[in-house]
Formats: sequence, C-alpha cells, structure tokens
Amino acid sequence: MSKLDYCFSNDCMVLRPDRAGPAELLHLLFSPKVGRNRAVDCFTSTEVRSFPRRLAIFLNLLLQILLLALAGPLAALGAAVELLLNLVDNFLHGRMEYPDRSSPTYRSVTGLIDRRVDLDRSIKPADSRFDAALCVMASKLAYENEAFIRNVVSSHWQSSRTRTRAQAFVFCDKPVDADVIVVAFRGTRPFDAARWCADLDLSWYKIPRLGRAHAAYTHALGAQRNIGWPNTHVPDDREHVPARTQVYAYYTIRDALKELLEANRKARLLVTGHGSGGALAVLFPAILAYHKEKAALDRLAGVYTFGQPRVGDALLAMFVERNLDRPRKRHFRITYGDDSLPRLPDESSAVHFLHFGLGLHFDKSYKLKVVREIPGEETPWSLLGTVTSRVNSAWELGRGVYLGCRRGAYFREGWLLLLRAVAVALPGLPFHRAQDYVNAVVLGGYIPKDN
Repeated sequence: MSKLDYCFSNDCMVLRPDRAGPAELLHLLFSPKVGRNRAVDCFTSTEVRSFPRRLAIFLNLLLQILLLALAGPLAALGAAVELLLNLVDNFLHGRMEYPDRSSPTYRSVTGLIDRRVDLDRSIKPADSRFDAALCVMASKLAYENEAFIRNVVSSHWQSSRTRTRAQAFVFCDKPVDADVIVVAFRGTRPFDAARWCADLDLSWYKIPRLGRAHAAYTHALGAQRNIGWPNTHVPDDREHVPARTQVYAYYTIRDALKELLEANRKARLLVTGHGSGGALAVLFPAILAYHKEKAALDRLAGVYTFGQPRVGDALLAMFVERNLDRPRKRHFRITYGDDSLPRLPDESSAVHFLHFGLGLHFDKSYKLKVVREIPGEETPWSLLGTVTSRVNSAWELGRGVYLGCRRGAYFREGWLLLLRAVAVALPGLPFHRAQDYVNAVVLGGYIPKDN
C-alpha cells in the first residue's frame, strides 16, 4: 500500500503519532523534507523549510504520543471518577442504588458539574437569545447517555421524537407540527485523551470544492477512506471491517434529519455543538451544501457553536459563508473568556486554519462583543499575562459564589466551584466548561444576528 492509499485526498498533511519513533522526530528537527518522514503523510516532495513550523509539528507529535500513551489510564480514571460522583450524587438525592451507566439518572462529568437540565422559561421565542439558549442547553445535554437525553427532552423540555446517534442527537420541540428541529453534536469528554489528540492535531485534507478541512473532524463526522463524502453511503472496502458494522455519522444523522423535516413541514432547523462538537456542527451543514441538499439548507435557521476550534482554511470559510451566511447570517460562533479550545489549532503552527462566521465573544462579566478573532489571541506569553489569568480565575470563583446567592438555584455552582478554586493555581482550567456558556447566553442580553 502506498503512503497515501488510506487518505480520501492526496493533497493532505496527516500527522501519524503511531509511526513517530526517535528517528522520525529527529528528522523533523534537522531536515525540511517532511514528505520523506514516516510520521507525516503528505506528498513525498513536500518540504517545510521554516524551523518554527517543523518544531510545531515535532511538539504536536510528541504531545499526541504522550496523550495516546495515557489514553487507557485516563479513560479508566475518568470512568472511576464518574461512577464515584454518581454514587455520591445518588446518596445526596436519596437514591440508595448503585449507579447504572445506561439509566436516565446517570450523569456525565459535564452533567455533574452543571446539573441544569430545564430551559430558562423567561426566554420566549421572540427573544433574540431564544435559539442560542436552546442550542447551548442541547449542546450540553449531548454529553449524556441516550436514556438521560430522552428523559430530559420528553419530561423537562416537553419535546419529542428524539433520535440519538454515537456523536449527536436530533429532536423536535413538539410531537406534531414542530416549530424547531435541533441537531446537537457531542464535544470532547474531560477524560477522553484520544479526542484531545483530535483537538490538538494539525492534520488537514484538501477536499475538492471545499478547501482544506481539519482531518480529525472530517473523520469523526464519517468521511470514508479514499472517497470522502459521496452523496450516498458506500461500504468501506477494507476486509477487516464487516459491512454490518459500518456506521457513518454524517449519513445516519442526515437521514434522521430529513425524515423529521419531511414530517414537520414548517419546522426550522438549528445545528449546535460545544467544543469539538461545534466543529462537527459547522462541518455538517457544509457537507449538506456540498451534496446540494437544498431542501434541508433552506430550513436552516442557525448554526450555534460554543467554544468551537478552527476547522479549515480560507477556501472552506468562503464555501461555508457562501452557503450559510447569504442572504443572512446563520453561523454564530460563540466564545467565552480565555477558553483555550477556540485557539486550536494554533494559528502560528497550523498556517491554513482560521475562524469564520459571526464571532460573539463574552468576557468574564458576560458582556458581549462582536469579534473577528478572539481577544488576546495574538498576545504572547508573559509574566503579566500569567498574573492576570490568575486574577481572572479568582474573579470567576467570587462571581460563581455571588451568582448562586443573588440569582438563585438556576445559577448555583456545585462541583464547578472546586474547579474554579483549582484554576486560581492553574489558570484557564475551567474556561471550557459548558456552565459559563449557559450563563453567558442567559445573562448576556441581546444576541445580534448580524455584524
């Protein structure tokens, strides 16, 4: 098999930590001929003469190797912590039972940090925050198990027809003649080191008519080997992958969505996700446009992402904006504070990746500003910056206590207060938690729909 046989695009740069040994890592530092390096899949003639860029690739591979080595122990630790917290949670709420991971009461770490499942009923459909508020709660709920999701959607949101998939769920706001259909993609769980690698990865594919797209997110959405996203599902031709086990995320979610759109002719469509789920949420309608699914795109009312990383280059940005943001803005990229994930892949090392869509940034006081890039993006590390970050973390700790006392139970923070206390010593730790995005949307006031 040739070096690029497993790729669906020959124009690509894919980092392979599974092939990166000492010789390959040293080769990156001392030779610009990365195309001849086993740890980097790209054209054999590819050269990277800039040492800082090769150093960035070297460090990225090193970090991925470390994370993959820790993936097993971290997954076991995460499962144990989650189980223990659910056991304590059951005891505190009078349920004397051993936690069942598939039950409608079992919560993920994200759900334990922020226990809110009810929508803020003070935000009405005519409110500019309505779509964003519904989406941020759906993107938070996407971290939970299937039974928990179904229970919340039916019992707390009085909605119905929930379809859950491995990486997303789809639901209607009403059993009949729904007004809204939501597709919510799951982000990276706290102890999922393999998904951390995907978030950090600098790899990309150049897809005809689309541009360069983040390799890990295209695979997560279900891009198929050698052929990318054909309009209809084509079985994988690898002998070790039985046809009955091949489930591609894009096709299963698209088919469920088209069925619901057909049954609810007046419903509008919202797509959302938190973190890496936001990256998938942007790519999903982009592929719908790529396949000319006009009927679905005409019903699209908005794509709301929260803490979304960069997913592609200028060509992909132009394709998405041409299909999503004309004649009106429909891609809203919401960020908060010093959240680190929207700053990945790092612009200085990934070169081709940038942000697009209408950028809405909330500061630590939940004040909104329309931005093109995240404030502080280009600020280099400094001692002053480190001190400022610790001050901000202390501010957040105090604000968490204040909101719980002043605003009532809906804003009361439980386990997150402990994380905020730790963050005073380790700045930036809790910034990617969904809790702050929920608070920002609910407390932030007006959500603009254009520049």
